[in-house]
Order: sequence, then C-alpha cells, then structure tokens
Amino acid sequence: MVGSNRNRKIRLSVRYAIAVVLLLVMVYPYLYMVLNSLADWSQVDRKLIPDAFTLKSYQWLFLGGETGVTRPWIGSFLNSIVVSLLSTALMMAFGVMVAYALSKLRFRGRDTVNNFILFHMFFPAIILLIPSFLIVQKLGWYDTYWALIIPKGVSLWAVFMYTNFFKAVPDAFIEAAKLDGARDFQILYKIMLPMSKSITSVIFLFLLMERWTELLWDMIMVRSDHMLTLNVLLSQMFGPYGTYPGPLYAGSVLLSLPIIILFILFGKKFQEGMQFTLK
Repeated sequence: MVGSNRNRKIRLSVRYAIAVVLLLVMVYPYLYMVLNSLADWSQVDRKLIPDAFTLKSYQWLFLGGETGVTRPWIGSFLNSIVVSLLSTALMMAFGVMVAYALSKLRFRGRDTVNNFILFHMFFPAIILLIPSFLIVQKLGWYDTYWALIIPKGVSLWAVFMYTNFFKAVPDAFIEAAKLDGARDFQILYKIMLPMSKSITSVIFLFLLMERWTELLWDMIMVRSDHMLTLNVLLSQMFGPYGTYPGPLYAGSVLLSLPIIILFILFGKKFQEGMQFTLK
C-alpha cells in the first residue's frame, strides 16, 4: 500500500515536472521578447536573461530614435486598433445575419449558398489578392481606411461557426417569438445573440487576432506613413532599422499586448465557446 502511494506520487511529480517544462518552453519566447525590450542595448540578443534594464527602447519608439527620424508609432498603433475593431465588427455583424438566414429561414438556394461558403473556406485566399487590389484601386480606396476595413469585413468562417451554433437552437424559441409578433431582426438580437455569448467570444477573439496580425494586405494597400498599421511598421524595421533590435522587441510587445489582455478578459467565455466547438 505504501509502495503504491509512493509510485503514485512519483508519477504525479513527473507529470507536474513535464507540464512545467512544457509551459516554460511555450512562455519563454514571449518572456525573452519582453526582457529584451527592457534590456540595455548592449545586452539585447546577447544574454538569455539580461541583467541591465532600461526604457530606452520604448523611448526610441515614441520620442524619436538616435537617427533623428521620428516614426509614427502612436499613429500606427491607433490605426491598428481602429482597423481591427471596425473590421471585426463588420465580420461579426455579417456572420450573424447570414448565419441566421442559413440556419432558421427557408428560401430557395439556401443549400447552394451554404455549399458555396464551405467551398470558399478551402479556397486559397491569396489567389484573389490581385483582383481585390485592382478593385480597390478602381474604387479610389487605395491608401485609405476603406481599403483596410471594407474588403476585410467578411469572414466566411464566422458564418460557418454561427450557422452551426444557431442550428442547435430549438426552433420552438423562434416560433414562440414570432407568435408574440417579433420580427427576424428582433429574434436575432434579442434571443439568438444573448444565447450565443460563449461562441461569440471565440469568434470575436479569433477574428480580432487574425485582423490585428494581418500583414500582407496592409502592406499592399497603404503607402503613406500616417496610414501604416503597427505590424507593417514593425516589418519595415527589419530593413533600415534592423540595427536597433531593442525597439523591434518593444514594438513586438506592443503588438501582442492587446491580444493578451483580451484573452485574459474573455478567458472564461472563450473556454465555454471552445467546449461547444469541440463537441
């Protein structure tokens, strides 16, 4: 009996040790980035754990670098926030309305539309990059917020996720609401959406993270410094600013910080939504 308890404790200790090691492996790259963003420039990328720290890298970003060239970091950060939030809001609004129609309304061609969405989800999006760019140019949207927001305002993945969730909602709720005189928009926003808070958290976080880290589209659609998003500005640092790795790490921290905060705030709802998606 004593031996079995001892073996159980040993196995448990080994599992905890493995879990801690895996956690450190996963967390250390981000920790390395944060430490090097705060490290003295003489120690950046030269020590695994720096021992001299300074805010010089962040001062370089926001107050202008030693080169005398002030980069629009604050403006780019605000651009990323505005573009990401508005694009995500459009994607979710479009996804909710289309998903409700596909799951709860009866109309001719519904199955065809559903099959097209499934097909398009597996279609390489990069193939449509040049046609999309030409359309944006023809509309006169190039180097504007319209080019960064409107073409990215549709997510078929969001439509697919919401459709599967709405199909699981009993039709009795819809029929009872219609008997009380409710219209489809009222049913959608007063019944369906409150019931889908958990899956909405998952969709919101994934869409926002995807749009926040978008690089190729933003690089193609803007040329002015005042229109750059933060990730595009960071990518430019690998060129003329490659000799300043400290500010590069500081910019990377700023880029990842909002996503981490959102995951902390919506962590519980995110877990509930993921449990539904895995069923």
